[in-house]
Amino acid sequence: MPGWYVTVHIANVPRTIYDEFQTRGDPLVLFGLLPHEQKMSVLNVAIKRHPGYINPIKSKERLVFHIGYRRFSACPIFSAHTNGDKHKYDRFLRSDAVSVATMFAPIIFPPASAVVFIEDDDGQHRLVGSGAVLGANPDRVVIKRAVLSGHPFKINRKSAVVRYMFFDRDDIMWFKPVELKTKYGRRGHIKEALGTHGHMKCVFNGQLKSQDTVLMHLYKRMFPKWTYDPEVGKPAPYYEGHDGEECKALSLME
Repeated sequence: MPGWYVTVHIANVPRTIYDEFQTRGDPLVLFGLLPHEQKMSVLNVAIKRHPGYINPIKSKERLVFHIGYRRFSACPIFSAHTNGDKHKYDRFLRSDAVSVATMFAPIIFPPASAVVFIEDDDGQHRLVGSGAVLGANPDRVVIKRAVLSGHPFKINRKSAVVRYMFFDRDDIMWFKPVELKTKYGRRGHIKEALGTHGHMKCVFNGQLKSQDTVLMHLYKRMFPKWTYDPEVGKPAPYYEGHDGEECKALSLME
């Protein structure tokens, strides 16, 4: 009940762990789990980048997460925070908008707050962002887009020979069902392959210009890797000196 003091007895604890806690003086934190919080799933966390950290943060880079009562490290993938059912993959954590970090982690129910750190080479933890849990949803689709470009070689009324997009006949036949677009707004498709060096005949809804560029958009679903690690060491102290000087510095900071 709220406001009650209870005594908890923990059995079968090795003597070494007890001595370690007595030596360090750290508090022992106990918490309860909601249903299914002991299971693993795909966790999605909305993160707003902190303006004090200016270095780029790549997707799949190891970060340290403090979410509620849990602390762990993982290598998440970043994606756009939108209302659609498909979300664009981001290669870096954006500084101008909220990003979603997706990773394998224990189930945590929203709206648990999240604080994200990165560990430097010297062992210190730098704050890179904060946010909240969106939920454990493995069905969230993260899409990575790649763009192939080609140049019109010979132009007729509504057809053109395109080169430099592919260099093999088999690749042209494989991507034949994919729609083509141009920078000037034309749409079309591949009609047939010409020769064996990557030339192809394409049909569009209008005549192309010689300075136009033919584009093919390809999409691939991205999945996070199993990089969850609950063993996160303490950050290195920011101040290194004698015990008396450290105590004096801490007293000045209070």
